[in-house]
Amino acid sequence: MTDQTAAAVPASVIAAPRGRGAGSWIPTWDLIRTKRLEMRKRRGLMVVTVLLTLGLPVLVLGLRLLFHAVDPNSYGPAGSPSVFSALSNAMADFGFIAAATLGASAGTTDLVDGVFRHLVITGRSRLSLFVARIPAGLSILLPLIAVAFAMVCLVTAYEGSPQATSINDNGMTIPVHLSETQLKTWLLDHPQQVEIALGKGPVSAAQAKSLVDHGMPAIYEGYLSIEPTILNPPMNEMVKIGLWFTLDVVIGFLVGLGLGALTGQRTLSTVLMIVLEIIITPILASTEIPYFLNGQRLIVGVAMDQLRPAGLAGNVAGRGPGVHAAFGGRAVLGIPAMPTWAMIAVIVGWIVVWLVLGAWRMMTRDA
Repeated sequence: MTDQTAAAVPASVIAAPRGRGAGSWIPTWDLIRTKRLEMRKRRGLMVVTVLLTLGLPVLVLGLRLLFHAVDPNSYGPAGSPSVFSALSNAMADFGFIAAATLGASAGTTDLVDGVFRHLVITGRSRLSLFVARIPAGLSILLPLIAVAFAMVCLVTAYEGSPQATSINDNGMTIPVHLSETQLKTWLLDHPQQVEIALGKGPVSAAQAKSLVDHGMPAIYEGYLSIEPTILNPPMNEMVKIGLWFTLDVVIGFLVGLGLGALTGQRTLSTVLMIVLEIIITPILASTEIPYFLNGQRLIVGVAMDQLRPAGLAGNVAGRGPGVHAAFGGRAVLGIPAMPTWAMIAVIVGWIVVWLVLGAWRMMTRDA
């Protein structure tokens, strides 16, 4: 390592820790701030992170607001349910990639800068050097995600169309916000709507009941898939989506951090995370492979797709039909859903395993 590189490392990190807590695995506040500063100084990394998190909603919503202001007759309101769903799903994909890139960079920064040996010989715990990267990275990432998602919610709520009071499902005009039981009761009370949907002549009450009883699962499935595309999500649904979005980004960062620390190569780790997000996960989530179903379910993206809230499940391109999922959500899986406990175990397992592997590699790496 050159003298210039050594001089660039803050004295609070190079100096050996003294007094109570010296060598502790719990990082000090100074160490966390130093790791945060190291990441912020990487201008290229910060530009990519901001573009992938804030850039997309600013560009899309900014253009829609501008076009509607200039020519409202040709361009509809900037906020709409379809825009909210499509933009939120895209932000989740790009946010995962940005988080993984930041995590991979955080996991390899000391090796890339050539200061790992100098940090180790101070007597500071290697585990604390690894753990400090978690709050440091998340303190950069989460505010960007919060601002981006808040922008989407505000535009949807205040610059959108009035809420619809009914939906059109296969020719039937049905009130919104009905449960399956309420929808069945409404159909039986309006047999003429069943006639419209089937394209048949008049049907008796008994025939309408028989048709509704046999076709109710498919009818309700279609009803639920249409609702999110015409209704602005309520506040509680936005909160669910925001929490899911945050979890998705946190997983991307933590797995990228562990993978980066394990391999010691930022570029390789970033490429592997991108391949996981845009190639492996969509394939395994949409196509059931014979005798490999449980293997598909071990992918964290498949578990996150099952957890995806209802407000986002209706507008995910290239995925299979929705199935009921946990916490009121609707999966966009083309494979049978896993039990809730298994879904939680997969998500927690990915976080824990990759963090443990990354910490182990940092603790055993030659200085």
